Amino acid sequence: MGKRMEKSMAEKTEHLILGILAHVDAGKTTMAESMLYHSGTIKKPGRVDHKNAFLDTFEMERSRGITIFSKQARMNWKGRQYTLLDTPGHVDFSAEMERTLQILDYAILVISAPDGVQGHDMTLWKLLRQYQIPVFLFVNKMDMPGMDRTKILKELQKYLDSGCIDFPMP
Repeated sequence: MGKRMEKSMAEKTEHLILGILAHVDAGKTTMAESMLYHSGTIKKPGRVDHKNAFLDTFEMERSRGITIFSKQARMNWKGRQYTLLDTPGHVDFSAEMERTLQILDYAILVISAPDGVQGHDMTLWKLLRQYQIPVFLFVNKMDMPGMDRTKILKELQKYLDSGCIDFPMP
């Protein structure tokens, strides 16, 4: 392997591009806000329902409470640089989301626990597999009443991949 390729690979591991994907209202933008806040990139996390999310910059997005255009933010975490991409979750803006798949190193697919695995989640999963992007599943809203961890894991295994496993909290 030449010096140029070694340097390129080393740089790649020091700066990663993460994309957050989900169906609409799964909590994708809220998760992005939290990541940016905990990394120290923003001083206060915004909220979609308060119309002050850092990554929802267009008035139409704020008024409708949905992400329409993919946005990026840079953040540092434990000595590593990341570019975080928040993508649209509404099926009408899927082309915008799909354009980002070409540059991702990793994806975080957010699943809404109360909604379970939706058709759009399955479509996103297939696209991520097609583009060969490693995926972390994040099941959101597990703190809501009636959420059953075992039931949701079985859904993930049935509709996405039988290899899905749970990482319980310590």
